[in-house]
Formats: sequence, structure tokens, C-alpha cells
Amino acid sequence: MKKIVFAVCLMFLGVSFAKAQIGNYNEAQVPDHTPMMNKTWEAIDKMMYKVSTQGNKKVYTPSYPPALKKLENTVVDLPGYMVPLVSGRNHSTFMLSVLPIAQCQFCGTNGIPPMVEIFMKKGTVKFTDEPIKIKGKMVFNPEPLKGNAEIQIVDAVIIN
Repeated sequence: MKKIVFAVCLMFLGVSFAKAQIGNYNEAQVPDHTPMMNKTWEAIDKMMYKVSTQGNKKVYTPSYPPALKKLENTVVDLPGYMVPLVSGRNHSTFMLSVLPIAQCQFCGTNGIPPMVEIFMKKGTVKFTDEPIKIKGKMVFNPEPLKGNAEIQIVDAVIIN
């Protein structure tokens, strides 16, 4: 009986030690990030999709609510984290997200975070996992089913 109690205690201690080690490891690996949500991101986050059927296929068409429609063709300031579309150090086109790329974008209770596609006015931006802030004209992609994001920021520049 003493051997069984000793074995159970040893297993309990081993599991507790392993959880402590894993917990410390994960805390060290999870980056702290600054919340990027602002009124512009909140409007972007309200975009929905109308679902229709063409033959045997479901077609998802973006639907822009009034608060978001007001921002179309206006210059906006948008903070966020870079999400590269291609590998490399420098990017002239990339996605901007309210969450850092190191954080799982498909996990959690709220689904995929809002993102927009950025087209730089001149040159490229060196990739960083730190937040950036861009300024540019918000446009809606007229044919999102043919590729590219539904919401785009064109003629973008980095601001401080």
C-alpha cells in the first residue's frame, strides 16, 4: 500500500513540475502586444458577407455597413501589426492586423481578426513584429472574388 501511495505522490509531483515548466516556457514565448482596436478598426470589423448560390457553389459577397461605407475613399490612420503576403524582409504590399502574426489568428472565441491590405505609396517597409501606424486612402476592392482583400489602404505611408 505504501508503494502505491508513494507512486501516486511521485506522479502528482512530476505532473505539477511539468505544468510549472510548461507554464513558464509558454509565458516566455507569448509576446505581449498592444491593443490596436480603434474606431476605424471597429468599423472594419463590422463588415459581413452576403451568401448566395451560383449553381452548386456558395458565393460570399462583402457587405459594408454604413459606418464603414463612410470611410470609403477617405484618408485614415490605422495602427496594427504587419502580416506579410510573401516571404522576405521588405514589403510594399502586406496585410495589417489588430493582432501580431505570432499570435494564432484563428484561435480564440472571436474568430479571425480584422485585417486590411496595405499598398505602400513609395518603396518598401522592413518587416517588424512591433506595431506600426500607417496613413492612406481606404478603398473597397470592386472584385474581391478575383483575389486581394475586400478592404485596402492605398498610397500608404508609415507615420509616427
